[in-house]
Amino acid sequence: MIGILGKKIGMTTYFESSGNAIPCTVVEAGPCKVTRIRTKEKDGYDAIQLGFGIRREKTVSKPVRGQYIYNKDKGENKIVLPVPKYVKEIREFPVDKLKIGDEVKVNIFKEGDLVKVTGISKGKGFQGVVKRHGFGGGVRTHGQSDRERAPGSIGASSFPSRVWKGQRMAGRMGGRRTTVRNLKIVKIIPDSNLMLIKGAIPGANSGYIEIYKI
Repeated sequence: MIGILGKKIGMTTYFESSGNAIPCTVVEAGPCKVTRIRTKEKDGYDAIQLGFGIRREKTVSKPVRGQYIYNKDKGENKIVLPVPKYVKEIREFPVDKLKIGDEVKVNIFKEGDLVKVTGISKGKGFQGVVKRHGFGGGVRTHGQSDRERAPGSIGASSFPSRVWKGQRMAGRMGGRRTTVRNLKIVKIIPDSNLMLIKGAIPGANSGYIEIYKI
């Protein structure tokens, strides 16, 4: 599967030559360093590990720093990569022409491609059932002025006489790994490593995301 790591910048409007206005999300996609290559012969599956961004050196411990130093026993041939901020392994990525230290850039995609985007959704904190699950709330009549956003009965008395496991109730909302599929790439700007994706994608601005070609 072809994929890349990136960062959500924000939303904008893209105008086609016909005048149509398309709401788009601006994404900084790559460049990503290849930090590890998995093969069927050695690891049992084909994959590459990509790193996006660069961590400040003073925040990196020695054990973590050592993970990005390769060919340690060959002296001058060793490869020292910057420690990335965000790392992800992508399976079944074509690895024939790649080696450690190579860069994967936004030009692996083209305009018109359909992609799926994965990120961490915005955290909303503790929310009630109306916002969290879309409940309609209770009626205002017959003295129920304080039940407008209440969940109602959660267990009943005769049956099941208990609360079902998985019952939709108030609780913490958002902050979960979320995937949106079948999004169209409207524009690619290779010089700036930018990609315009039609519609909204998960997460807050500056949040890290994964983009996979469908």
